[in-house]
Amino acid sequence: MIISPPQSPDDEARGDRAHFLQVFLSQRSQMEALVNRRVGCRATAADLVQDLFLRFWRRPLVQVEELSTYLLRCAGNIAIDHLRSEGTRVRVNEGWQPDTPDSYGSEPQAALEAGNDLRHVEAALRALPERTRQIFLLNRIHGRKYAEIAKAMGLSQSAVEKHMMRALDACKASLREPPMRTPRKAP
Repeated sequence: MIISPPQSPDDEARGDRAHFLQVFLSQRSQMEALVNRRVGCRATAADLVQDLFLRFWRRPLVQVEELSTYLLRCAGNIAIDHLRSEGTRVRVNEGWQPDTPDSYGSEPQAALEAGNDLRHVEAALRALPERTRQIFLLNRIHGRKYAEIAKAMGLSQSAVEKHMMRALDACKASLREPPMRTPRKAP
């Protein structure tokens, strides 16, 4: 009968590390595939799995029931942590980037164009027959439904729809081509 000498704590730790290394190496490709699916980059996945290895290797080993499952869960978590930190980094960098020179020059121009468009639409609405303009304003400004407008004005819903079509066509046309300017009369 052979009696093996009792193991020292150092021998036990070496055995635990050897077991960890064996399980980690057997799960490495699965962990990298999992992380790659989440982060979308093989090189980043390999780096993250290597970081995971170093985290475990540097700290005392934790006893878990199923080490391979635990490692896969940790790999998934490290991928999520990476994505969160990347999202934060992108948001911070976007906040610090100066605006492009074009963005300053285009804002006044866009405001000027929007003001011109508004004037064209207002002129087109003023040129509409009174009933058509009233139906348009009731619908678009006051939020009334066609059926409500029809009932209030004593019209059919079909007639209200036709007036709205006429008003919308006039608004669209006013944006395509500027209205004819009438020459000013001399004082």
